[in-house]
Amino acid sequence: MALSLEEQARIDLAATFRIIAHEGMHEAVANHFSAAVSADGKKFLINPKWKHFSRIRASDLLLLDADDPSCASHPQVDSTAWSIHGQMHQHLPHAKCVLHLHPVYTTAIACMAKPHVPAIDQNTARYFNRIAVDEVYGGMADTEEEGARLVGLLDGKSRLLMGNHGVMVVGATIGEAFDDIWTLERACQILVTAWSTGQPLRVLSDEVAERTARGWEGIADFSQQHFEEMKQMMIDADPSVLD
Repeated sequence: MALSLEEQARIDLAATFRIIAHEGMHEAVANHFSAAVSADGKKFLINPKWKHFSRIRASDLLLLDADDPSCASHPQVDSTAWSIHGQMHQHLPHAKCVLHLHPVYTTAIACMAKPHVPAIDQNTARYFNRIAVDEVYGGMADTEEEGARLVGLLDGKSRLLMGNHGVMVVGATIGEAFDDIWTLERACQILVTAWSTGQPLRVLSDEVAERTARGWEGIADFSQQHFEEMKQMMIDADPSVLD
């Protein structure tokens, strides 16, 4: 029997937590991922407060409603999760998946005086002129006003480099969002490694970088298959993710 939208989203999102833990991109029991399960995007799944990514199961995910302010006082809802993800799902119906992380290399780039990802290879070129940047860090993002500000900063883009903080990616599917945040971390790892040599970078021309970015945008099926392969690895390693 076919799974419902919510049942499939629970499995896919739970697997995403396991993958990120497996890849060492997590922040222990911090950070949050969410996925919309209603047509308007306002009903969404999110991880409970302070549960390690490597242990999250499909049944652990909370079902919240961006239109219901009482969700903010749920004992298992982290205030920053509601402030950021509640606003994302309230105002961006196309954002079916929202991933917020503090991965080492992407966060390192976010801590630069002028955060940017120059196009020096195929991975970094994926983000040519396609990253919004927040240069105002004011502490924990624990108010709805701060969440709304972050929504506004995206301004049509799907990635937000959060200065002195981390990164947020939104996607049309869980698989696409996962592949995006994974590739962004890989891109930043390549960039930091290249900078560490002290040698000048050979930056791609704008024409080549734009063509490469468009090429990435044309292979969403690649992103989805990357996710499906990683998801199956997690299921094979520990089927409890499906519980």
